[in-house]
Amino acid sequence: MSLRLLLLLNFAAAAYLTGLIWTVQVVHYPSFGQVPKAAWEAFHAAHTRRMSYVVLAPMVAELVLAVWLALAGRGALPAGAGWWSLGLVVLVWAVTFFISVPFHNRLAAGYDYIAIDGLIRTNWFRTLAWTARAGLLGWLLAR
Repeated sequence: MSLRLLLLLNFAAAAYLTGLIWTVQVVHYPSFGQVPKAAWEAFHAAHTRRMSYVVLAPMVAELVLAVWLALAGRGALPAGAGWWSLGLVVLVWAVTFFISVPFHNRLAAGYDYIAIDGLIRTNWFRTLAWTARAGLLGWLLAR
């Protein structure tokens, strides 16, 4: 596969996930506070199940593509851009599994405004990391 096509596939994955995370950050997570406590457990279970359909496969594909780009672009991309791109993906995965998943585990046990607030605040790390990655890849494609 050409480096240009690999860059384009990385950008497509990053753009999809960036759009998704901005929607989650600005619309979806803040709406958690509007769910009645009596409906919370069913709502959160449905949220978790449905989000996995739109997030899990693209995140795995992005990770594979980011590793591939970092290796394939070693000598061809400026200033270690492929490694920076991979680093942003690793950051997203770390925040997801060490911060977001524990908050969601707390929320699976019942409505918890503190956990909702923590989820919204810490999700900015993923939002900004994906945004930076999409920007970096867009810059690489444009040059």
